[in-house]
Amino acid sequence: MKPLELPERALQPAWYPAPRQLGAIKTALFVLALGPFARLLLFAFTDRLGANPIQFITRNSGDWTLYFLCLTLAVTPLRRLTQWHWLIRLRRMLGLFTFFYAALHFTTFIWFDHFFDLPEMWKDVIKRPFITVGFISFVLLVPLAATSTNGMVRRLGGRRWQWLHRLVYLIAPLTILHFWWMKAAKHDFGQPILLGTIVALLLLARIWWWLRGRVAPAGWRR
Repeated sequence: MKPLELPERALQPAWYPAPRQLGAIKTALFVLALGPFARLLLFAFTDRLGANPIQFITRNSGDWTLYFLCLTLAVTPLRRLTQWHWLIRLRRMLGLFTFFYAALHFTTFIWFDHFFDLPEMWKDVIKRPFITVGFISFVLLVPLAATSTNGMVRRLGGRRWQWLHRLVYLIAPLTILHFWWMKAAKHDFGQPILLGTIVALLLLARIWWWLRGRVAPAGWRR
């Protein structure tokens, strides 16, 4: 019987950056992730936020929340497809930047739209469904950001920490729904459809791998 022949690609070890290279990648990612916020500050100080600065900041921060959410969800599929397991080392930073821009988005809403008038803000949350969904999404993001440290992983235990962070699979569609309803007022569905499709594919990929892992024999699972 011939030994099992593996494709040449499978015999090659996946690339893993040296510690200095990984540090450089993280630094570059951090600087790039701060770029949209730096741009907002530059526009604010140079009076380039347009006729409605509050709307500009709200929409810009909301857009970047979605972009970083998509990037965070893309880490695991990309890692599985490329076998670049080091990509998982970038996921925490991307997740925290998702929360950072979501917090900026929410702060703009509560500060500039309502001037910290909590009862009035709550009325707005109850009255308008797209704000309700966005508010729920942000509240669900808070425990994920609060438990992102290694210390919290140890305190919660790996299994409980993983179950908690699976909330992102609920947060993602809720965020898309918030975005869709917000854009529906102007019948502008292009961006919500694009981002919704990306999120759907990233979640469906996880479901596919989960189902394949349950059905396939143990020796086939990866």
